Amino acid sequence: MKVEMICTGEEVLLGQIVDTNAAWVANALMDIGIEMQHRVTVGDRMQDLVDAFRERSQHADVIIVNGGLGPTTDDMSAAAMATAKGEQLVENKEWISRLEAWYQRSGRQMPESNRKQALLPQSAVMVDNPVGTACGFRVKLNNAWLFFTPGVPFELKQMINEQFIPFIQNELGAKTNTKITKLLTIGQGESALQDQLSTLSLPDGIELGYRSSMPHIDVKIFARGDQAINKLAKVTKVIKANLGDVVVATERATLAEEIHHRLFQSGISLALAESCTGGLLASQLVDFPGSSSYLHHGLVTYSNESKVQLLGVKPQTLDDHGAVSIKTVEEMAEGVRGLLDSDYALATSGIAGPDGGTDEKPVGTVAIALAVKGGGVHSQMLKFPIKKRDIIRGVSAAVAYDMLRRALLGEAVIVDYPSYYRYPK
Repeated sequence: MKVEMICTGEEVLLGQIVDTNAAWVANALMDIGIEMQHRVTVGDRMQDLVDAFRERSQHADVIIVNGGLGPTTDDMSAAAMATAKGEQLVENKEWISRLEAWYQRSGRQMPESNRKQALLPQSAVMVDNPVGTACGFRVKLNNAWLFFTPGVPFELKQMINEQFIPFIQNELGAKTNTKITKLLTIGQGESALQDQLSTLSLPDGIELGYRSSMPHIDVKIFARGDQAINKLAKVTKVIKANLGDVVVATERATLAEEIHHRLFQSGISLALAESCTGGLLASQLVDFPGSSSYLHHGLVTYSNESKVQLLGVKPQTLDDHGAVSIKTVEEMAEGVRGLLDSDYALATSGIAGPDGGTDEKPVGTVAIALAVKGGGVHSQMLKFPIKKRDIIRGVSAAVAYDMLRRALLGEAVIVDYPSYYRYPK
């Protein structure tokens, strides 16, 4: 089955907003074993939309059209689809009733402009949108079903999960037994991962896919068909052994999610002292409900003065070794752990750039420490090859989490990641 996507909107086309919808849809399709074949972005111009619908519908089996279902004059998707088919727009009575009831429940008068959202091409089949006012619909044109979805992300996601995926699986025969295992990795590039795994002989029906979301790379193992599914666990074990320490979690989107899963309601407590990561470690954990069950506190000790006053770092340590040093992060970790006698504490200090580097400690140099109650301190200083500030901070947080993850599992806390250079102590 050939699935494509047409994204609409001037703001998307001109780069004024990042098209996260397209990336999310492509990933959701990959999760059920379907790869998107083609994607195009079209501005809010009637003829351009009509031309795109007519042209792509000759090549695809299914096209997801995203955006242009709102009440304003620049929302043209329904009208363009009607023009492409040579049909009239017809008011959908069911959707009008839904809109009126929705506004009545909220105690408001429905604006007249919202009636436009119930105008669908004459041959359209309505697609439910239970969380918004934009009516979805699908239409057959040439070889393809065009499936129209709202641009609001949470409305799109619900429609894809509840309406689109069942449609292509049940009505278009795309439903095959498929199972996917996702391995989360850090410390190795996408191409290097692929090269490393290219020597493996995979059984029929099993394929590998890769998705980069810095600082992580997902390795996806697709099994299609019952025979392949039966071999998936064994193949996954072989791949994990082949990749070694770069595999940091299974079926997790981030290392923060993995740490939350391991600490939530475990009775284990964590404290954080952050310099170069600037609260990123704490922020990623508190994204998850229930993080208060294990996170004691997170301190952003950016200045040397705060490291001394709040964490008890010795001024002599800073004078002798500098803020970005093994000795400093060890004292930071011990200091923040001791405030509430936490079970574990993480500390980071580094040079995230773009300035501040030296020949001895260039931009991308980061020191990380893990203090363990009754178990001393583990520390390392790494040099990351990428010089972008946000990536350096993100990778630093990921390595810190991985140190904690390994300690929780009773594994070696310090390991070598192929893409990162570790300074000797």
